[in-house]
Amino acid sequence: MPKKKLTVKQEKFAVTYFKLGNATEAAMKAGYSPKTAAVIATENLKKPNILERLEELQAKVAADAVMSVQERKERLSEIARARLSDLVSCGPDGSWVNVGIDGCQSAAILSIKSSTEYDKDGDHPTVITDIKLHDPVRAIAELNKMEHIYETGTLLNIDARSINLNVESYTDDELIRIIKEGEGSTRITKKAPGPK
Repeated sequence: MPKKKLTVKQEKFAVTYFKLGNATEAAMKAGYSPKTAAVIATENLKKPNILERLEELQAKVAADAVMSVQERKERLSEIARARLSDLVSCGPDGSWVNVGIDGCQSAAILSIKSSTEYDKDGDHPTVITDIKLHDPVRAIAELNKMEHIYETGTLLNIDARSINLNVESYTDDELIRIIKEGEGSTRITKKAPGPK
């Protein structure tokens, strides 16, 4: 059965209700009469197409709250590319250090610790700033995992059996035979044949 399209008022009701959480107020803001808003609101919250729209709005909010694959790759790339010199600048006489944690590549900073040390007489304070960055090699390794760079074959799951094959190396008939005979209980990799 095709999904019933919402009217303009119903759409406005659904979006406003989602934002406010008050059905009567949402009905009035959607253009329903204040006299009948409470009744209309109750009826609207029972309609499957409006409930479905509310679920869509909730799913969108949940999806926006989770980092996308692209965002994760960008964050890992930021960590992998970061250089301490990109995050720190010294004063003209070298007496002060400015750490730009609000700028580009700030995600690469693992920790910043600052302390003041004095000479043996308790004079001449020196500020010591220790900055540690996340491991760029680990970030690169995570990016490689996301891109499946370490995989050598294609994993097939058939009837609770795992078969890891370099499928480009086999003909269709060979793949069918391997699956039928259960050779996939161990990893099978075979180099692709050279040019004929």
